[in-house]
Amino acid sequence: MFWRILGQLFRSSRGRLAVALIAIASGAAVTTALINLNLDAEQKVSAEFRTLGANVVVLPNAARQITAGQGFATSLPSPRAAATDQLAAPLMYEVVINRIQEDPEGSRLVAAPYLYVVANVASGESLQQIIVAGTWLDTATQLSPWWKITGAEVKNHSGDERRCFVGRNVALQLNLAPGSQIELIYGNGAATRKAILSVSGIINSGGQEDNQIMANLAVVQELIGEAQRIGLVRLSIPGTPGEIASAITRISAALPGIDVRPVPQLAQAEGRLLDRIRGLIFFMVALILVLTTLCVFASMAALAMERRRDVGLMKAIGGPMSRVVRLFLTEAGTLGLIGGLIGYVAGIFLSQWIGRRAFHVAIEVRPEVLPFVMALMVAVALAGALPLRLLSHVRPAEILRGE
Repeated sequence: MFWRILGQLFRSSRGRLAVALIAIASGAAVTTALINLNLDAEQKVSAEFRTLGANVVVLPNAARQITAGQGFATSLPSPRAAATDQLAAPLMYEVVINRIQEDPEGSRLVAAPYLYVVANVASGESLQQIIVAGTWLDTATQLSPWWKITGAEVKNHSGDERRCFVGRNVALQLNLAPGSQIELIYGNGAATRKAILSVSGIINSGGQEDNQIMANLAVVQELIGEAQRIGLVRLSIPGTPGEIASAITRISAALPGIDVRPVPQLAQAEGRLLDRIRGLIFFMVALILVLTTLCVFASMAALAMERRRDVGLMKAIGGPMSRVVRLFLTEAGTLGLIGGLIGYVAGIFLSQWIGRRAFHVAIEVRPEVLPFVMALMVAVALAGALPLRLLSHVRPAEILRGE
């Protein structure tokens, strides 16, 4: 009898209940999408930040120098020191790269060594001092996808190739174009070394690369006479901030005498953005739940007015009020379950759309969100059904008299 009466209630109040069901399903859809987005936000934001370039820098620790036979760092005259008579700066052995790639997650990270020197470049009858960055050019371009390279770009810049990229400011200063030849001169007197390079492309990065010449690492090492030496390594480590911190700890332990530091600007910006996204998602979920509850509350208040006569008749024939209340609560709970299930399915599609629009990738579907969303919607439906408690004050005598 209980379930027959419940079915009759659903059939007799289809309009009001449909409005409440739409409100619950809509709230469940948005809540599902936002919760899925929150669970995937850290991973997706981290992936987006990886497109901004290296997030970790590996460089010698000048305060903890050790001899070449004991570790990876050694104090050697820096190229800039040789050119300007400044104090010597430490360099590292190139084997550091191998140790980094031996990390358990080494296959996922991107590492590019760098060796910076100040070399002279002929400009007419005078010499211009230009910063030359020796690196693995193919890996460097992979680390910096925002670079705009014009000209005959060569994708595989490795080994001893005598090709280079030239920053746009350097190209304007020296009147260079793709295909031009430039001669690098390093040192003085009998120690002078030269390298002739072909310009493969012009870099427009909006950063320091616009004022540099980027050549293959082996060429720059040969130019300064320091084989197997590098100045620093730039790393792009994928993962969440916690995973990146764990990788930094492992790499630091594997490289005594070497500093492994996160790029502070990226780390701080990523943390602030994640906090803002989570705060916004929490606020939006709370707002959606409040609005859904108010919508259900309004529908149930109107429904309570329509059911005064039915409740009065139930009480007149001896029906206990506890059973009447249980009947209405079951109705509200069923409405919450159905609306939560419909909204969860709709929320999956909504989260996929948000993921493609915001991150250009699909948001992962998490089945564990379903019971949480359905529990929330049942709670919202029961909270919205509070007006039905007013029916407990209905007097059968007044209903029978037609009042």
